[in-house]
Amino acid sequence: MSPTLTRSLVAEFIGTALLVIIAVGSAVVGIESVGPVGVALAFGLTLLALAYAIGPISGCHINPAVTLGVLLSRGMTATEAAYYWVAQLAGGIAGAAVLKLLTSGFGDVTDQTGALGANDYGGAISAGGAFVVEALLTFAFVAVILLVTGKAAAPGFAGLAIGLTLTAVHLIGIPLTGTSVNPARSLGPALFAGGDQLAHVWLFLIAPLVGAVIAVLVVRAISVPLGAAGEAAVAVDETGAQLPEETRVPEARQPAAAETSRSRRRSRT
Repeated sequence: MSPTLTRSLVAEFIGTALLVIIAVGSAVVGIESVGPVGVALAFGLTLLALAYAIGPISGCHINPAVTLGVLLSRGMTATEAAYYWVAQLAGGIAGAAVLKLLTSGFGDVTDQTGALGANDYGGAISAGGAFVVEALLTFAFVAVILLVTGKAAAPGFAGLAIGLTLTAVHLIGIPLTGTSVNPARSLGPALFAGGDQLAHVWLFLIAPLVGAVIAVLVVRAISVPLGAAGEAAVAVDETGAQLPEETRVPEARQPAAAETSRSRRRSRT
């Protein structure tokens, strides 16, 4: 494994852990004071900050659904994606472990959600409805990421658009499922919450991946085509970065024209 890929994986682990500690933590210790709007803003602002902080290192996916979208968009190899998934899931578990520690051994700090911020269904919405909601919200989120980091995007504003989109999908999803759109965010808290949350976590692992696949298909259909020479007509967003070529698996490299078309599709989230 190259040093560059190693740094990227460390960034993904830390970024995912911080997303859980700060954003999910805002619900765990503050939902009664900040409310759903405050929690939604915590998710959006945390991702906004991380996009600019670790985007140049790893692309700031911090979400297996985003990594799947980038993989299917030929922005990374399957080997890279597998490493990213491991780092993200481990980061989500580590972040949830910190929240569990905070709510079980530090004075009067209590878990205001009753389930460490884990996602669930069965109250406001059925399993089928939850699956559709999570798939649709993830579709919107991943589609925005792929579009604002693509060749037709306005340079420099991807992080802002991505953070605002995550805020918006949380405003919709929190009353229904608690909003996942991120398997790593869901798995960690569910492991420590146990009970129904753990039994139902499969939905929050699968539905976001389905939404990511749909996003890739739609983005392919509506993206600005390349010019005759295979070059994009406008500059791409440079607030994040794809992994340098030294991390690529040689057999997985694409022809030059395909390399050009995907040269900046590595997103950050």
